[in-house]
Amino acid sequence: MKLKMLVRSLAFSVLVAGALTAQAAGEETYPDKPIKFVVTFPPGGGTDVLARLIGAELTKAMGQTVVVENKPGASGNIGAEFVAKSPADGYTLLVVNSSYAINPGVFSKLPFNPVSDLRGVVQFASTPSVISAPEASKLRSFKDVLDGGKTGNGLSYASCGAGTPQHLAGGSIEVMAAVKLVHVAYKGCAPAMTDVVSGQVDLGINTLANTVPMVAGKKIRPLAVTSKQRVLSLPDVPTVAEFGLAGYDVEQWFGILAPAKTPDAIAQKLHREVAKIMERPDIRSRLEQQGYTIGVFGPDVFGATIKNDIERFNKVSKAIGLSLEN
Repeated sequence: MKLKMLVRSLAFSVLVAGALTAQAAGEETYPDKPIKFVVTFPPGGGTDVLARLIGAELTKAMGQTVVVENKPGASGNIGAEFVAKSPADGYTLLVVNSSYAINPGVFSKLPFNPVSDLRGVVQFASTPSVISAPEASKLRSFKDVLDGGKTGNGLSYASCGAGTPQHLAGGSIEVMAAVKLVHVAYKGCAPAMTDVVSGQVDLGINTLANTVPMVAGKKIRPLAVTSKQRVLSLPDVPTVAEFGLAGYDVEQWFGILAPAKTPDAIAQKLHREVAKIMERPDIRSRLEQQGYTIGVFGPDVFGATIKNDIERFNKVSKAIGLSLEN
């Protein structure tokens, strides 16, 4: 009996050792076939452009083709569910922006768990939004916005859409400053900016990339940026926090996620390779000119950012009554 138990124990140990060796070998040779980047937005948007840029550079660096597949719909939940239920082998990855952390607070039920079904791989860039007013507006500074939000029916502001980072940037101001801001949702950042320029709304909260050309053309007046620090392309424009809203920081981040059980060795390898790309002066200069801030963070830090943002955006969404349910 003891001999049989010993034989079984040895056999089990051999099987486990073999499985671990195979896993280690797989991680060491990764990637040995094409990688798929799933983007939760249509082609042409900021997240898609970044995914294609990084995918092209990873193709050169890792010797395997990175294919970008767009799976828009349901505010990004269709693509996220697809990746969450894909094999955890590093060959199907999700490229997202911070809308990913907003969705859990605006949908009562998701077909996947955004914290336990997907893991952070690498955060590689971020961009602030800019709060602006039409050039002819009487709003001369962000203090005027805070004052105007405390009188009458408040002020209206255009965002890139319901549940977008720009919407939550406005909602966070409402909550933190106890002011009235009437949200006007648009189907994209471009139409939102058009109505700010024409004076159809009091304010706009739009991406830095869309705002800078309009400021240069003297079509709008920038009042504040939503990031923690001022930005190089608008150095004279203060942050929201400078007006007494301590801790205010609503930047739109961009990153890569993978199915939760993806081995850490693969996640770390992807992190290192993306970091090398973002450190290149030509890539950094190109993206900074487009309004992005380069900041690379690995699996642990990025995972913590996602969890923290889910919690804080959930609180803001509840406070302003935001829901994207039908």
